[in-house]
Amino acid sequence: SEIIQRLTKLNTGPFPSEAIRSVYREIMSASLSLEAPQKVAYLGPRATFTHMACMQKFGSSVQYVPVQSIKEVFSEVERGRANFGVVPIENTTEGVVNHTLDMFIDSNLRIYGEILQEVSHHLLSKSGLMEDVKKIQSHPHALAQCRNWLETNLPHVPTVEVASTARAAEMCVDDQASAAIASELAGQLYGLKVIKARIEDNLNNFTRFLVLSQKPSEQTGKDKTSLMLSVKDKVGALYDLLRPFASYGISMTKIESRPSQRKAWEYIFFVDVEGHINDDRVSKAVEEVKARCLFMKILGSYPAHN
Repeated sequence: SEIIQRLTKLNTGPFPSEAIRSVYREIMSASLSLEAPQKVAYLGPRATFTHMACMQKFGSSVQYVPVQSIKEVFSEVERGRANFGVVPIENTTEGVVNHTLDMFIDSNLRIYGEILQEVSHHLLSKSGLMEDVKKIQSHPHALAQCRNWLETNLPHVPTVEVASTARAAEMCVDDQASAAIASELAGQLYGLKVIKARIEDNLNNFTRFLVLSQKPSEQTGKDKTSLMLSVKDKVGALYDLLRPFASYGISMTKIESRPSQRKAWEYIFFVDVEGHINDDRVSKAVEEVKARCLFMKILGSYPAHN
């Protein structure tokens, strides 16, 4: 939040800025829970990187509701059973989460915020000894992201794909010969020891998450706006459509396309631009873009991750 940004900017030590963020996050989390019970739905189970992203944003004083699919996260917030929802949108290694994009086509939820969560994989087991490992289990994405390390250090140990990194950790509790590739939080939750920390091949591995809500986010001065739009099928249509952003000096930070579910060979574009919809330049550019496209939905203006 803007308050946390100001506090860390004023910090001259010796207290680390990350510690200030952590302490103030818990203060805000506790304050919110005293005003009214806050529920946050997320793609479960517990101790996944989505759960860690939730805790980074909301602290530990809210009630977390793990569900089994991205669709269920949207549903929990739409029906008012959760105040917020947290869903993955893209990963620096695996790319865009198309299911999340597709859900926005028919949903009226707003994007309330974004979270960048570092994805750091640890090799965990009950004993914490490399020589005890006879099998390694994890989510397919985690196994893929640690492939080079596994081939170099444990080339003859078989790998098993399971539903989540947290489930892999849970399965190790009663199996001395199994190891899991999972988060530090999963290790803490299930009482496992770290055999080797940070075994991911790409140490710059992050997942971006979106916070969903029925209400809009407040303007902060360092915001981002997400749009969904459909373009006319003609040569140069996309270039012509996006030209107002350049004319008003607005940076476009992302563009993704998805096939329309309503008409063959028609595409829907998801666009992120810098600024808030209430900013004069942004609102004027968006109005000009809207006049040039078949369809537009403003998904939300929200604080850009610091």
